[in-house]
Amino acid sequence: QLQLVESGGAFVQPGKSLKLSCTASGSTLGIYSIGWFRQAPGKGPEGVSCISSTDDSTYYAESVKGRFTIARDNDRKTVILQMDDLKPEDTANYACAASRPFDAVRGADCYLYLEVRGQGTLVTVSS
Repeated sequence: QLQLVESGGAFVQPGKSLKLSCTASGSTLGIYSIGWFRQAPGKGPEGVSCISSTDDSTYYAESVKGRFTIARDNDRKTVILQMDDLKPEDTANYACAASRPFDAVRGADCYLYLEVRGQGTLVTVSS
């Protein structure tokens, strides 16, 4: 069973950047589609971004488009979520989710049908 681990969350001021990482112990993520989703205090989960296993197509929620970038690292063991120009409304616990091997995904809400999920890493944006 794939086990996902997220890292990189922190407390930052508005306008700053953070880079979140999603890795799997003992496995590469290159054959999996990966989705990032977040949950703010008192709110339901929200899809942030997804990258497909088949062709590395990427998808973003409107709220983060132009500010966040999802990508795989060179050895395809990690999926990065680069978050720039952070806003207080980006404050949330960010988690990643994985597909079955070689399954494709579409849309920023792909986490909804991805069963393997990590525990998340907390991002707080405040002045």
